[in-house]
Amino acid sequence: MHDRSKADLRQRVAIGSNPERNRAHNRRVVLEVIRMHEHLGRTEIARRAQLTAQAVANIVEELLEEGLLIQLGRLRSGRGQPPIQFAVNPDGPLTAGVEIAADHMVSVLVDLSGGIRGQSIVQLDAVGPDTVPARVAEEVARLQTSLGADQSKLLGLGVVMPGPFEVEGMSSVGPATLPGWAGTDPRALFAKATGQHVVVDNDATAAAVGERLYGAGRHVGSFCYLYFGVGLGLGVIQNGRPLRGAFGNAGEIGHIGLVPRTGTSRRGPSAALERFVSVFALRERLAMSGVYAATVEDIQKLHDENYPTLLEWISMAADYLAPTVAMLENIFDPETVIFGGGLPNSVLEAMIRALDPLPVSVSTRNKRTLPRVVRGQTGQLTAALGAAALPLLDTVSPHLSVADPAS
Repeated sequence: MHDRSKADLRQRVAIGSNPERNRAHNRRVVLEVIRMHEHLGRTEIARRAQLTAQAVANIVEELLEEGLLIQLGRLRSGRGQPPIQFAVNPDGPLTAGVEIAADHMVSVLVDLSGGIRGQSIVQLDAVGPDTVPARVAEEVARLQTSLGADQSKLLGLGVVMPGPFEVEGMSSVGPATLPGWAGTDPRALFAKATGQHVVVDNDATAAAVGERLYGAGRHVGSFCYLYFGVGLGLGVIQNGRPLRGAFGNAGEIGHIGLVPRTGTSRRGPSAALERFVSVFALRERLAMSGVYAATVEDIQKLHDENYPTLLEWISMAADYLAPTVAMLENIFDPETVIFGGGLPNSVLEAMIRALDPLPVSVSTRNKRTLPRVVRGQTGQLTAALGAAALPLLDTVSPHLSVADPAS
């Protein structure tokens, strides 16, 4: 990594606060510092977290007893007694993450170090609140059972769904927003069905969190994440924290009407961005040419075959996305914009290439450490990984926590 990027990363790791009243925050800081650097000794933890040696010693002891940390032994370097190293326990408690989409459900079990212990993608015939919570409980239990003797206690369950929340019928492209959930309390329904501590969030925001923790955003403090779900969503990470909005609906970019850089401009609901740039819009266009693409694998096969309708859609999508990228850059001034979600990597890469030339924006600088647009690294699991992180945020990540006492 570039030296400047390393310096920036060190600045972005949260620092602790020594008063006892901030102990919960300090625990999160210690875990985050260790997770980001894989293994560290007490002295190095204290230096990076800016906590006293005694505070770190007490917290490390607690986390060892709770099974959140493990002791690796001593790291030999230089003179004197080598320091004992500590790491996040990959065999400790797990979290579950579930993405509920319009036609399928993605589930993962994740350990504290970010390792995926179980995963599945299943089709959904019904997505209402009368059926989905039971399906989630069934799938999470099945994944836990598949671990056999290795199954660990769940710290909690994160569930993510497409927004906007509490706005029925706003979707621009068919079933991008789940019908029937307005007026319900999803958290309570999932908690009752699973018996777990449950956190619910917007899918695009969770996808940005997943990419921040496990993918292309791991060493990026501020970025925009364009999430290609059934519709099109936006997750924004600013200074390491997700931007959620007053009601959890920040980032509903798919409902915005934008003029493409070529072609005819439109107005009204039919001009919504996700009407043209979304997985639903692609499937709709392919169906008009006589091809049914139900899965990412189907789309990948069409791209491998250079199917003309798909190639035409990539070009058209880029015409809409180029001004979208410039708009996001001018509003949020991100280090980069990440494309990810329910499209094959090769399609995302072709789409990014087709953006050139991008309009001039505040991000048009000669000295850049990252390209203006990059592909995400966590694929179809991105939103589910972000969901699995949600129950951990108050425990592990002081930057991403929803309710951070030090904020």
